Amino acid sequence: MAGMATHVITGAGSGIGAAVARRLHARGDDLVLHARDAGRAKDLAAEFPGATTLVGDLADPDKLSWAFSHQTLPDRVDSLLHIAGVVDLGPVSELTPKSWRHQLNVNLIAPAELTRHFLPQLRVARGHVVFVNSGAGLNAHADWSAYAASKHGLKALADSLRQEERANGVKVTSVYPGRTATPMQAKVHQQEGKPYDPSGWIDPESVATTILMCLDLPRDAEVNDLTVRPGR
Repeated sequence: MAGMATHVITGAGSGIGAAVARRLHARGDDLVLHARDAGRAKDLAAEFPGATTLVGDLADPDKLSWAFSHQTLPDRVDSLLHIAGVVDLGPVSELTPKSWRHQLNVNLIAPAELTRHFLPQLRVARGHVVFVNSGAGLNAHADWSAYAASKHGLKALADSLRQEERANGVKVTSVYPGRTATPMQAKVHQQEGKPYDPSGWIDPESVATTILMCLDLPRDAEVNDLTVRPGR
């Protein structure tokens, strides 16, 4: 992605999203950072001087359209990076509808709604949509049903979007990281009742490197699906 570009990023407050935002900010690209509320937006603006913020609660995707109608959206979007996510483990016998809805809303329905809003700008820029999925989006295991369902759905969203928007020049990539040393991973270990050692998992900077590689490929090439696994 040659020259200064505009990137809309969810999940820039920590983990993989923060690593990607730092790299893009350092090279001088324009950032539009999504935040769930005004307080979080203020923190992101302080952390990334010059970036703009966009406020809306991914957990309530029905209200995103209303929230965005009261804010200024960028005229051009070169990439939309869906990196935010939530996880709540548990067996099917114990997961409540509230837990299912929360994970589906944040991990699947909100990315679909954000994509719908920014498709006009992405088409103008012949831009790129990147869905940071998960290994759980390819294989589901015990106690991961709701999270894996949301991520399997995210794969379907990406695959359909790729076919729908190919004629408009919009690229679509799904990235499937294995376990990565993020606050989410610490929560997963807590839910699993296991000790957490971040040195045993992928560094978020390594995943950020793969995402930037996808963004920076010349237009004659496109990464559709990229799996990233711990190397140790």
